[in-house]
Amino acid sequence: MPEHVEPPSPRAPDGPAHPGRYPVEAVLFDFHGTLAQVEDPVAWVAAAAVACGATLDRGKATVLADRLVTAGRAGGPLPHRVPVHLAEVWADRDLYPHAHRAAYVGLAETVSTDIEGLADALYDRLLGADGWLPYADTAESLKALRASGVPVAVVSNIGFDIRPHFEAWGLADLVDAFVLSYEVGRCKPDPAIFLRACGALGVDPERALMVGDTPADAGAVRAGLAALVLPAGDPGAVNGLAAAVALTRS
Repeated sequence: MPEHVEPPSPRAPDGPAHPGRYPVEAVLFDFHGTLAQVEDPVAWVAAAAVACGATLDRGKATVLADRLVTAGRAGGPLPHRVPVHLAEVWADRDLYPHAHRAAYVGLAETVSTDIEGLADALYDRLLGADGWLPYADTAESLKALRASGVPVAVVSNIGFDIRPHFEAWGLADLVDAFVLSYEVGRCKPDPAIFLRACGALGVDPERALMVGDTPADAGAVRAGLAALVLPAGDPGAVNGLAAAVALTRS
């Protein structure tokens, strides 16, 4: 006589499709290193020099770029050392626009150059879309999410407004909310910033996905979200954002 096997219990219609996992109904994206990358360092220095009325040959621009990136570039790697006189503005850089500017202009000023105003010109490159490159799959991924009816927020630790960048790239209409640290007074990985973004999108945290490139982005799990961490790619490269789109369909 065959062994009796109980039929599987039906899953509740409002429960997760997989044990411990809810469907992804909204996506939060980090900005730098996830949707866009700062321009090549040599191009950055050369363009800033031109804004100051100077022209650098590639060799000099390369040497200067290496020194400036080591000192600390906004959108680049963290500085090896923050001078004592910049410690306070450095700590507050993502909470106040004046602190963000003072921190990064101050770091650039630690590098000796013969170009007057270069430190400010370098910072000003950040404030315009020309100083950044969206990743090659950014537009396609945001359009796919919009076509699927999945709301999107950009959540960034930053000290200036990035909405004009998205306007310049023709992507602003694909983002439903911008949650910027200097505007909300919270920085990732503080759960509050992720919860603010979920509230702006009208979605429960358990049904949202945070996509970023750092442990601070992964801190979203403390707020109840799922997290996808993608290593930051080179400017203009494909950055693996299709994986986020695929998770909204699983």
